Amino acid sequence: MSQYLVISALGQDKPGIVEQLSKVILELGGNIIESRMSILGGEFALMLLISGDTATIEDLQQQLTALEQRLSLTIISRVTQEPLAAPLQSAHIHVSAMDHPGIVHRVTEFFSQQQINIKSLETTTSPAPHTGSPMFSLEAELQTSRSLKEMALAEKFGEFCEQLGLDGELTTL
Repeated sequence: MSQYLVISALGQDKPGIVEQLSKVILELGGNIIESRMSILGGEFALMLLISGDTATIEDLQQQLTALEQRLSLTIISRVTQEPLAAPLQSAHIHVSAMDHPGIVHRVTEFFSQQQINIKSLETTTSPAPHTGSPMFSLEAELQTSRSLKEMALAEKFGEFCEQLGLDGELTTL
């Protein structure tokens, strides 16, 4: 029976971090099911969902302190449940606007109020062509067990974006 472990790691970015972590996971018989990795500022951030039998997960947890020291990372782990079955519906959103504080909060608050889960979210800022003003961009994947059409979510999201002066688009998957 498979067990599941989530690992979160943070540390100064340098080449080889993922290779060394994945090597230990493979050598212990684990399998990386899902991963998210990013460089934020000069820091490397990673989240992994690993599957394996009970012995593999226990062995991996015992190796984490040594990995932390060897790779100069802060590692947090937690045993978790099997990933849930696919929801009834998924959607993708894209939001762009002149950058200003509060966009992430307002967008996530909107979906929280609709009882819709945010599976992944990524934001970036970049200079606008011609003016160089900071432009904000948000991409997210949503999941819900309810019918998005019955909720009229696209219309609600459009109205929400218009009220805040955001360019937003919701696409059902």
